[in-house]
Amino acid sequence: MTTVLVIAPHPDDETFGCGGALLRHNAEGASVDWLIVTDISPRIGYSIRQVRQREREIQKVAKLYPFRGVYRLKLPTTRLDTLPLAKIVQGIGDVITRVKPEILYLPFAGDAHSDHRVVFAAAAACTKWFRYPWIRRVLAYETVSETDFGMHQTPVFHPNVFVDISAHLSKKIAIAKTYAGEVRDAPFPRSGGAIQALATLRGVRSGFQAAEAFMLLSEQQPA
Repeated sequence: MTTVLVIAPHPDDETFGCGGALLRHNAEGASVDWLIVTDISPRIGYSIRQVRQREREIQKVAKLYPFRGVYRLKLPTTRLDTLPLAKIVQGIGDVITRVKPEILYLPFAGDAHSDHRVVFAAAAACTKWFRYPWIRRVLAYETVSETDFGMHQTPVFHPNVFVDISAHLSKKIAIAKTYAGEVRDAPFPRSGGAIQALATLRGVRSGFQAAEAFMLLSEQQPA
């Protein structure tokens, strides 16, 4: 059985970035796990109502895929760049060691959100073959309103892997709408229409009705 781990800086990134691919992995019999790096809490300005709503969303999303396991580092959202990188590396590395994924999905290094960039840097440190020998494939996903809003001149998201998600797009959009505070009507970039449009664009590029695009960062093919 193929083991898959998606690393999400925030709950919703897994769905916006690679929800279709994750649903396809499940349909093909893979074991899929979810690591959420950050969390919201009253300590950083969120209300109890918001915290409880987010917990309900996470629980519902976990069942909708479904994920085999959900792991949470519970680091403060929007503040990862204030923490020692070593602490984040340790947390991610511990989960990778426990899950032993063959396929690893990461946020893109050039995303607009600093949490995404920090998570990429920390996760990339956890892909060395001699420390994490189970990993065979590492892919960076694109997140609507983050990858396309990044204004850094380098790196640039140049997708070289396209996954047909035609059979899973409608469920991806339905799961995304679970995050009530994150999905709004167009022209908001995280709308159902925007998700559909990006999938159509990536599909046109690759010959599918709907696709998700990734950058292949590393791949080992043992004999």
